[in-house]
Amino acid sequence: MGLNLSNSQIAQELGLNENDVQDMTRILRQGVVERSDTPQLSGTVEIGEVYIVAGHKGQSALVKKTAELLVNEA
Repeated sequence: MGLNLSNSQIAQELGLNENDVQDMTRILRQGVVERSDTPQLSGTVEIGEVYIVAGHKGQSALVKKTAELLVNEA
């Protein structure tokens, strides 16, 4: 049995209730996460998707005001 299977697939293969399998896989997956080391990124890191908002066309005063509000909140 692999942890990359869906809960319904595991339930079907083992003949168990899906709710029981949900609890079981949550505990198993959390254990895997707790035992694994957090990777340290270094060098150049590729990002899959980035959304850059240029602002409101023709409303530069509104963009500046919004930026000031964000800076003041931080």
